[in-house]
Amino acid sequence: MKPLFLGTGTALVTPFRNDEVDWEAFEQLIEEQIAGGVTALIAAGTTGEPSTMTWEEQLKVIRFVCDKAADRACVIAGTGSNCTREAIEAAKAVRDFGAQAQLCVTPYYNKTTQAGLVAHYHAIADSDTLPVIVYNVPSRTGLNILPETLQKITAHENVVAVKEANDNFVQAMEKIRLCGHQATFYSGMDEMIVPLMNLGFKGIISVLSNVMPRETADMTALALAGEWEKANALQLKYLPFVHALFSDTNPIPAKTALALMGKMSDEVRLPLVPMGEANKQKMAAIMRDLGLIK
Repeated sequence: MKPLFLGTGTALVTPFRNDEVDWEAFEQLIEEQIAGGVTALIAAGTTGEPSTMTWEEQLKVIRFVCDKAADRACVIAGTGSNCTREAIEAAKAVRDFGAQAQLCVTPYYNKTTQAGLVAHYHAIADSDTLPVIVYNVPSRTGLNILPETLQKITAHENVVAVKEANDNFVQAMEKIRLCGHQATFYSGMDEMIVPLMNLGFKGIISVLSNVMPRETADMTALALAGEWEKANALQLKYLPFVHALFSDTNPIPAKTALALMGKMSDEVRLPLVPMGEANKQKMAAIMRDLGLIK
């Protein structure tokens, strides 16, 4: 199976200003990602705050990224929902925009069974819209896809990839053992990019790359080339900043970092609120050490 992309995909933040999408800042962000070597852009994924956008805003964001990226990067539309029918309708709505795939987070709050997960993803995959990337992020949804369940899900020909954001490394090994021949795996955790790529993951769907696109792309390129010592050195170098990026609820710290760099406002939508001053200063100190700000 040919991967959708190799290396670094960015889970794009959505810039806001005065409670509206800041399209100028958004275009700049997209251009900097592509110039930095990022090979995929995720539009209106969970990092993009779709849960506090209107349906019309989500569609505009996905179309905007598709239009601006054109053929320069793989565009993946965030269509996940805890309502299966809504996820299917979302994919139908964006399929003509030019996106190459859809990222579908596990259903949150409903707390379905493992059998329900298989039925959910197969129903989306059966809808014949866009190829499906399964997104497993137990810390945000309260639901973990078990290895045997993922094996059943990825048996569907339209389920092409998995974004795994679970810090259970042993379970990640079991998943790629069972399903690695059926789907492409991407890390969903910036602190585990290189270790997971050493297992056979093909890259990262990253928050870090919003702020450091070139550095993240270089790290994944080294891992893809088998330059493990160099890749590991970068993973460890950036680890304190990764911790800072998740010291508050994502995407609050990422937007704060980009604001410190003068690239956009740090505005988020309620119920999220701006980063506290103590964490902001800690992150700023790390960013100065990395040369990201003065």
